[in-house]
Amino acid sequence: MSYGIPAAEPSAQIPVCPRHPDRPSYVRCQRCGRPACPECQRAAAVGFQCIDCVNETKRTTPAARTVYGGTAVAGRPLVTFGIIAACALVFVLQWIVPNDGIYQNFAFATVYATPEYGVFEPWRMLTSAFLHSQGFILHIVLNMYMLWMFGQALEPLLGRIRFLALYLLSAVGGSVGYLVLTPTYTPGQPLAGVVGASGAIFGLFGAMLVVQRHRGGDTKQLWVLIAINGVIGFIVPQIAWQAHLGGLVTGAACAAAIAYAPRGPQRRLWQSAGLVLVLALLAGATWLRMAGA
Repeated sequence: MSYGIPAAEPSAQIPVCPRHPDRPSYVRCQRCGRPACPECQRAAAVGFQCIDCVNETKRTTPAARTVYGGTAVAGRPLVTFGIIAACALVFVLQWIVPNDGIYQNFAFATVYATPEYGVFEPWRMLTSAFLHSQGFILHIVLNMYMLWMFGQALEPLLGRIRFLALYLLSAVGGSVGYLVLTPTYTPGQPLAGVVGASGAIFGLFGAMLVVQRHRGGDTKQLWVLIAINGVIGFIVPQIAWQAHLGGLVTGAACAAAIAYAPRGPQRRLWQSAGLVLVLALLAGATWLRMAGA
């Protein structure tokens, strides 16, 4: 009888990582039981899971939602910062582009709503909200400060897409308010384009007022802020109070469509329908004003 050294375990019996077959892996996924090499291991509540199981969990787990149905995203309010960056960039371009080309092509004035004196260019109702007065630096500074303050509060509550829709509709609502509440242009009068994010900012004021009331919060300070800024629009010359009022009403209407939409699987559909209705009302008011100009 002869005694020899036991044969080595066949390589086929050595567990290997499914993603990397050349790597022996003695740690198994706590979810599926397959071997996972160090590169494919992800720490779990107990032990490790493989990267495939982690990705599958992400796909099947519903995304966290804000109180108003938006996707909850941790971190900075990127939409708010993006709008601020866009306004700052356009403000710089207003100084760089010769002959005030930015202002001439993107500002809004009621003259553009009267076919007798100009061609109606509806995009100006939105683009004008990204322009600011070059002769008054506080115009853009104060608007961006208010956007930063209210954006940080509203964007996480509404979600990025809803917040962006509310802001843009409020900007258009400010232009519509100016169009509807400003006397018809007559020949010989000096023309002044309307620029600035004030209408959209007032939209955030109105939205925050609705959201606070919906959540049962105190609104006294908001009313004071709206009243002070509203009075300034009547006292200080060259401030379009009409745009402020239009933005305020539009922002409040958008926030009401978002906050008071029925809960349930169709909530997003109801919110979308409400925002589309606000846009349709703005378009209708614009058409009626143009038809009666």
